Amino acid sequence: MVSLIFYFQVHQPFRLRKNYSFFDIGNNHFYEDEDANRSILNKVADKCYIPTNLMLLDLIRQYKGKFKVAFSISGVAIEQFEKYNPYVLETFQQLAETGQVEFIAETYYHSLSFLFSKEEFKEQVNLQKEKVEYYFKQTPTTFRNTELIYNNELAHFVESLGFTTILAEGANQVLGWRSPNFLYQPVGSYKLNLLLKNYKLSDDIAFRFSNSGWEEFPLTAEKYANWVHATAGNGEVINLFMDYETFGEHQWADTGIFDFMRALPGEILKHPDFQFLMPKEASQYYTPLSQIDTPFFVSWADLERDLTAWLGNSLQDSAIEKVYEIENLVKSTADPELIHTWRKLLTSDHFYYMCTKWFSDGDVHKYFNPYETPYDAFVIYSNVLNDLIGTIKQKQTKAVVE
Repeated sequence: MVSLIFYFQVHQPFRLRKNYSFFDIGNNHFYEDEDANRSILNKVADKCYIPTNLMLLDLIRQYKGKFKVAFSISGVAIEQFEKYNPYVLETFQQLAETGQVEFIAETYYHSLSFLFSKEEFKEQVNLQKEKVEYYFKQTPTTFRNTELIYNNELAHFVESLGFTTILAEGANQVLGWRSPNFLYQPVGSYKLNLLLKNYKLSDDIAFRFSNSGWEEFPLTAEKYANWVHATAGNGEVINLFMDYETFGEHQWADTGIFDFMRALPGEILKHPDFQFLMPKEASQYYTPLSQIDTPFFVSWADLERDLTAWLGNSLQDSAIEKVYEIENLVKSTADPELIHTWRKLLTSDHFYYMCTKWFSDGDVHKYFNPYETPYDAFVIYSNVLNDLIGTIKQKQTKAVVE
């Protein structure tokens, strides 16, 4: 039996005001672009979250337990659903109630915290687990790190937190000659199962679906199912991981992406040896083929599949080092609002906006970047961070005087 695992990432950052200038430092403590956050969330809700959730509900009911999917939803995305569009949350809750949808743990603030503060990482994972338990009545046993950032050390730490399954990118530099279409374990682990993304089949949907210059265009559900069925005998579990915004936002409705997805489960299930699983179920059907050694960090971003989308240039490194330097200062205030504000500045998107890699993946970076240049992103972020530092120091001075 060969299994398909559909996993979707749901995330929206809190965006900063693009006009927060040097002269606002010390005078204006309102950092976020409320109008942009509201309008973008509602636009994506209308184009993607709501119609896709309702479609998946229909498919789950239609196939009576044979169709399953998984989500990870960042805590900051859930906050925006709470604030701007509670109906989106309701539809995710309806999916949870089917019993055919798994909600996966990640960092609450979609941060790079594992790279800079293990304690902050642990706190964020616990905060996000609490949100999942509250809204979806599940205690996550599967973990995916921000942007599928992964290595051996991360796997061992996640295992120590009690998770039984972890997701990662099936990058060539990790797999070598091996196939992503099997269950693995991280090297040195004996309880944690590793599911690796099949990036070829995933990206055929997420990135190439509407590309009229692609040699396989147009992609139909029947054609795609034939590719999947061709793996029989050469794999056990095919992991299709992608941004949820693939449906309706990155691939617009008029591309036929919804029709494709509606038809796909039926085409897959025509072959009696194929099924859909949730990530947590993989270990019930399969034994890990071998252990995978990943001493270096990999991610699912860009052709390089490394950390250079968020780290590596002077803008990114300066900003992220400075924001993590003040962790103890921020937490010493014991002020939930200030800590929450600081944590929102840890969201990986802020550093993605500062990326200067305008070559192989330039168009992708431009699509997701609200700033004219990476330098604008850095300046705005630095101004906000400097104001936050000043606010905290002022608060501490006031407390000493009193």
